[in-house]
Amino acid sequence: MNINFEYHEVAASPRLEAFVAEKLNKLENKYDSIVGADVYFKKENTSNPEIGKICSVRLSMPGPTIFAETSTASFEASVAKVITELRSQLQKRKEKLKAH
Repeated sequence: MNINFEYHEVAASPRLEAFVAEKLNKLENKYDSIVGADVYFKKENTSNPEIGKICSVRLSMPGPTIFAETSTASFEASVAKVITELRSQLQKRKEKLKAH
């Protein structure tokens, strides 16, 4: 799987990229139709300290692309939430395909 990382107002982090790649590879092992992923990290200026670090992931696969975005206090927590959302969307798609 090809993974592209983009950073907006955030310094690039090899540790964060390795963390995301590990999580996405686990998803790819379970759902083999994933071709690629675009991962975006953004920092948002907010008065609320509980949010502001945004992680967005777009999965490329046959059919419509799958997208999830989450904002939390840390990028690691945002990645974990996004992966959970993607997993549920992929599971729904897999169940739809089995029904046909």
